[in-house]
Amino acid sequence: MDAVSRADHNDMRISRGWPLAAGLALLAWLWMGPLPDLARRAFSPHMMLHLAVAVVAAPMIVIGLLRLFPNIRAPRRLLLVALAVSAFEFAVVWGWHAPWMHEAAARWFPIFAVQQLTFLLAGMALWWVCLADRDRRGLAIGAGAMLFTSMHMAMLGVLLVLAPALIYAPQYCLGAFGLDPLADQQFGGGMMALFGTLPFVIGGSWLAWRLVGE
Repeated sequence: MDAVSRADHNDMRISRGWPLAAGLALLAWLWMGPLPDLARRAFSPHMMLHLAVAVVAAPMIVIGLLRLFPNIRAPRRLLLVALAVSAFEFAVVWGWHAPWMHEAAARWFPIFAVQQLTFLLAGMALWWVCLADRDRRGLAIGAGAMLFTSMHMAMLGVLLVLAPALIYAPQYCLGAFGLDPLADQQFGGGMMALFGTLPFVIGGSWLAWRLVGE
């Protein structure tokens, strides 16, 4: 391969892999910036960090990997894997928002690190099973997984918005952005209900549209 061909090849890889680079850069900024400290003291920064990791950085990384390595195949038993991944993602999201687990992550940094890592891994696994297979069966399974995820995200967000009192200990839900603790908790729930749901509604609709087109 001559120098020109190598340059063209490298340019092509860069153009195809930019979502991966952007996702990793975003992830570094999220975890090394001010949000982790704020997230351990107030609820809405926690939700901002969670959603940015799981529904922005995670799909960007997965899309970048699939573009760079188009031969990556979906698992053979895709339906079974999709069910397992959806259950895992559900357990991660709802589990870490149980009061005692949320408060443990806020109190101890190693548990907080595990929380953030599982948010990333659950998000990447879910987006991978939804996007990796492009045949009719894969599109249908991916759309179904995204529909389920959008439903449970919306449900958790609505429960947080409608909560009449603080769910979490006051020392870990101090309020942020000028909001009192309860309004901050409700604001975080609103973000979950909207921004935790919308990407999966859009993604599921796109997969369903492709399925109809097939």
